Amino acid sequence: MTATGAVVVVVPGRALPCWRRAGGMAAVVVGPRLPQAAPGVGPGPAEGADALFVALSAGFTALSHPLLYVKLLVQVGHEPLPPTVGRNILGSKVLYLPGFFTYARHIVEVDGKKGLFRGLSPRILSSTLSTISRGRVKKAFPLEDMEHVSNRDDMKTSLRKVAKETSHEMMMQCVSRVISHPLHVISMRCMVQFVGREVKYRGVFSSIGTIWKEEGLWGFFAGLVPHILGDVIFLWCCNLLAHLINTYAVDDNFSQASVIRSYTKFVMGIAVSVLTYPFLLVGDIMAVNNCGLLAGLPPYAPVFPSWIHCWKHLSAQGQLFRGSSLLFRRASTPATYLTD
Repeated sequence: MTATGAVVVVVPGRALPCWRRAGGMAAVVVGPRLPQAAPGVGPGPAEGADALFVALSAGFTALSHPLLYVKLLVQVGHEPLPPTVGRNILGSKVLYLPGFFTYARHIVEVDGKKGLFRGLSPRILSSTLSTISRGRVKKAFPLEDMEHVSNRDDMKTSLRKVAKETSHEMMMQCVSRVISHPLHVISMRCMVQFVGREVKYRGVFSSIGTIWKEEGLWGFFAGLVPHILGDVIFLWCCNLLAHLINTYAVDDNFSQASVIRSYTKFVMGIAVSVLTYPFLLVGDIMAVNNCGLLAGLPPYAPVFPSWIHCWKHLSAQGQLFRGSSLLFRRASTPATYLTD
């Protein structure tokens, strides 16, 4: 809820403001009027909107968890089902690895339907911490204090404003990533226990004790650097490309120019996320590497001294985009994947 009374509805990659002003609505009193809360007593509109946003974020996290779960197992190289023969668009026979639905069905057969939500609790807590921290940073450095890009700006001025806005987004993202990453690590490790059927990481508090005892403070931030690098590169590339396209490729005389500009950043986000996916892959692999679980040890992965070694290893195998697609997954070579 902004100062002007706007409710922001968030969908992946976009923020759609839905304006609703009290002056345009008739007030109808149905029953006795309730007294207004004194200043500082009870939750205000902003707090209520924040709580609603956190609840919606947690709900979306829960609904998308099976997809992220399967994705992580594919990222670490766990292929419990053999590839099947299929045909591509040219009619040639190719080997396809099981897609999301087949993989999810296998998890249900092994662990039941609840098995699809392994590691959900720490992931919801991580998402909640990320949402709250972003909100706190946004309140501390509000966007209203910043200059927004205008069609009247010259190239130098507009680029300066875009850089300032992107720096603000980058700061929020980095802070939220650092704060929520320890729980992200716990969630990843809870999920990959499916590979070796371990029970080393159970609840949040016991997992915190395990990581602190075995790896110390830095164990909570395993894989953080590639995640942050991916976030920073994504934000700058997405914002700069969207700005250049809206400024130089979209003609103001075109009747649908404003509509196109409103979707440019969303489309650029999808395109850039494909390019920055290797950072996500390396970060997730490093979060579980050499943590005492089968999924983080040979033969699934060597013990990597750093995320750069992990990147080089995946690049040499042509696996930097492993797990980026969960529907049509072609098997490159039989030796690349490990099947139970």
